[in-house]
Amino acid sequence: MKTTQIFLMLFFCLVSISLKAQIDVEKKVNDQAKNRTNKNVNQEINKGFNAVESGVKGLFKKNKTAPPPVQKQVKDTTRKVQNQKAPVASTTTTTTTPAAPSLQSFSKYDFVPGDKVLLYEDFSQDAVGDFPALWTTDVAGEVNTLNIAPGNWFNLNSTEGTYWLMKDIDFPKNFIIEFDIVPKKGGARYAADLVLFGEDRHSEMDKNGDPGNCGIHITIAKTLWDTKGYKKGANEKLTGSSSVNLVQEEKVNHVIVWVQNRRVRIYHQGGKVLDVPTNIYDGSKFSRMCFKLYRGASCGSYLSNIKITTAAPDTRNKLLTEGKLITYGIYFDVNKDIVKPESYGTLKDIATILNEVPDVKVKILGHTDSDGQDAANLDLSKRRAASVKAELANSFGVNADRLETDGMGESQPVAPNDSPVNKALNRRVEFVKL
Repeated sequence: MKTTQIFLMLFFCLVSISLKAQIDVEKKVNDQAKNRTNKNVNQEINKGFNAVESGVKGLFKKNKTAPPPVQKQVKDTTRKVQNQKAPVASTTTTTTTPAAPSLQSFSKYDFVPGDKVLLYEDFSQDAVGDFPALWTTDVAGEVNTLNIAPGNWFNLNSTEGTYWLMKDIDFPKNFIIEFDIVPKKGGARYAADLVLFGEDRHSEMDKNGDPGNCGIHITIAKTLWDTKGYKKGANEKLTGSSSVNLVQEEKVNHVIVWVQNRRVRIYHQGGKVLDVPTNIYDGSKFSRMCFKLYRGASCGSYLSNIKITTAAPDTRNKLLTEGKLITYGIYFDVNKDIVKPESYGTLKDIATILNEVPDVKVKILGHTDSDGQDAANLDLSKRRAASVKAELANSFGVNADRLETDGMGESQPVAPNDSPVNKALNRRVEFVKL
């Protein structure tokens, strides 16, 4: 009897344990299923929030895409920007968001070239393999062509030395210098050191580290931008430094330097990279320029399309009083008709005046040099004028009905088409008051 009772007690215990285990397993399965379901629901909710958040951020995010590489001008030295639309967040209601102004993202291009070209050098007058006629050096150098860009390029093919422009330049207090530079590949970081300086008397080859009686070093490197203003007898240099938008080796980099009295601003890859208010000693007067390379630090570079213009023209007086404004500050790529981001400052300057005086109407005229076919130049000039009108209307709110356009091609030169600088003078956009 006792054996039977013990057996029954063991049987009921085993059944109880089995049922409890089954219940626990079922509970765990249900819990796991519930967790997986909640996880999936949360993931889908997060995806929805992420999509909305991304769209909302896109409405206010500046376009950081750098403009396309600048190529050397065979026919035209002006440049280009792509129209872009702001992204729109997904909503249940269908809405239409107007396109963002195509040049708004490049508002840091605030320089405005003037109506005088002081120098233009693209080495087109020099034979490939020769040293350029307007320059001198104490090391090696020659004119080459490149497989990544058209035209002639000055090869600074040394790791140490100086390359002087022999011509004197009457630099004003306010001017803009721009150039294309292709740094060579290698471990050294310095692409080149641009030096603007003044002299008591002309010297073709001033080999001092700080030539002349005053000047400024503008160092273009793969790792930094560096500026040093100096003056004979001064105990220190006036410096600036930045690591924003650095130049890239074996690529065409378009560098712009705006000197305004003592202030120096540098632009590259879609914006301003350096702005130093007191980078030049007071009273400095520049008349020369050179490029320097330093032993152990310089990789060497190719240079082309060096242009120096006056800056900050009297746009209001030229347009409203004299009735004609000539500008070299609206840029296009070679044989293209799309306005480049570097044009922002000039277009904004003109648009401000037109919007302040709403009764004024103007005609926009495109002009080219004489390189290429007459018919092609005429067509290009007309398309460029139309593109300028579109930018003024779409990006700056100027009433399009006040803007007429036409193109003159090469038919109205302001200088003979016999040298790089004269051809640069003929490549222009004019605004004529009607």
